[in-house]
Amino acid sequence: MEGRGIPQKLYYRIGEVAEIAGVKPHVLRYWETEFSFLSPRKSDGNQRLYTHQDLQKVLMIKKLLYEDRFTISGVKRKFREEWKKTQQRPKQQGRRRLLQALRRDAEELLRLLGKDQA
Repeated sequence: MEGRGIPQKLYYRIGEVAEIAGVKPHVLRYWETEFSFLSPRKSDGNQRLYTHQDLQKVLMIKKLLYEDRFTISGVKRKFREEWKKTQQRPKQQGRRRLLQALRRDAEELLRLLGKDQA
């Protein structure tokens, strides 16, 4: 199933994720203990329910560990770096928008002050 497309579902059970990723369920349970960012919901019956985003994380972890030969700590560091990058982008965009709004307000204020003095 690894070679085929990933079925679009709201939630995936651990067996489905294991089959898609090509790892055993106990490996996924171990990864959950090692990677705090991988924490699937639990159903009322205490079954793990992975989202599509969780599945993408599992596939990335597998690639980094098995193909790119990262260590567990290397994978953690990689995810931390990626998370920081995604957190900085909105801040930079927010700052840019704030500066533009401040500039518009200052120009408007100068324009109003200029009219009052004339």
